[in-house]
Amino acid sequence: MAIRLSGTRLIFVLAGVGVAAGILGAAISSHREPAQPPVFNPAENPYAHGIYANGIIESDQAQASNVNIYPEVNGTVTGVFVSAGQSVNRGEPFAQIDDSAQRATVAQLESQAQAAKAVLEELKAQPRPETLRVAQAQQVAADAAARQARDSYDKQRRAYGIDPRAVSRDVLDTARDAWRVADANRKTALRNLQLVRAGAWIYDIRSEEATYRSLRNAAAAARAVLDRYRLQSPTDGRVLAVNVTPGTYVSSQGVYNPYTQANNDPIVIVTTPTKTMDVRCYVDEILIPRLPATSRIKALMFIRGTNRSVPLEFVRIEPYVRPKISLSDARQERVDVRVLPLIFRFRAQDAPQIYPGQLVDVYIGD
Repeated sequence: MAIRLSGTRLIFVLAGVGVAAGILGAAISSHREPAQPPVFNPAENPYAHGIYANGIIESDQAQASNVNIYPEVNGTVTGVFVSAGQSVNRGEPFAQIDDSAQRATVAQLESQAQAAKAVLEELKAQPRPETLRVAQAQQVAADAAARQARDSYDKQRRAYGIDPRAVSRDVLDTARDAWRVADANRKTALRNLQLVRAGAWIYDIRSEEATYRSLRNAAAAARAVLDRYRLQSPTDGRVLAVNVTPGTYVSSQGVYNPYTQANNDPIVIVTTPTKTMDVRCYVDEILIPRLPATSRIKALMFIRGTNRSVPLEFVRIEPYVRPKISLSDARQERVDVRVLPLIFRFRAQDAPQIYPGQLVDVYIGD
């Protein structure tokens, strides 16, 4: 009986502990921590009928955005000479593409052009003195042979006229034929001497001149292509990004990007040094009719992650509605939304620590 009473008491004790624990847990769970203030306030529309647009920071360019450098030839990069953030001058090299095959082509064409030039100079220098002396000697020898043959024929003919029995008719005919052959050789030697003295035919010279010009132009074109294997800065500016390393294969379409899985990234991105920057805003096509007149457009830019806002100066509208893929740069993205680009400008000193490519929120109003 005593054992039963102690067991009952234990049950009541455990029940009381459970109730106390439940009350304590309920009290703990009902306790609420005060909400933390937001790190930054979300962008609010400052205009009565403002339009929201996504924006991306760009360097200030008169006609386009940043300067994207693409190669004009295909090949493997053998050297990179700049890094992101570096200032460059016009003509300073960015990268070198393997040009060994093109150099061999240039050398071959230049050698062929030099050979054609030598042949042309040879034609223009004719007659060669040694060749002329040989032709003159041949003409002198032919004259002498013709005179000798004529004298021999004359002697045979006179003897035959005095006494037909002194010289046979066959001997006389042979002497006459020998004289005719010798005289023909004399005339041939004379014509050959005249030909040598005349030099190269004008049509041969013109043909060789055309060949030389063709090879010279081909060599110049090949050398111009060779220069394209060395990428150079088209302007003074600052390097924003370098997307290649030695060993990277590049083409005229750009370099392969493993994130977008497309071969369309530029080799180097450059911005020109200015005191202002641009904001490219993309207005949804359904909001285009709500845009104010260009003379009354105003805009305010909100920098994400901060409470800062920067007034913008309207620059221009690019009047071409395009698919909304520019912000994400996802070339394989398929969207139906189309947007109209608007360009605004602001002073760089009004928004320090902001960089090209950064996304911002923009409200457009009047």
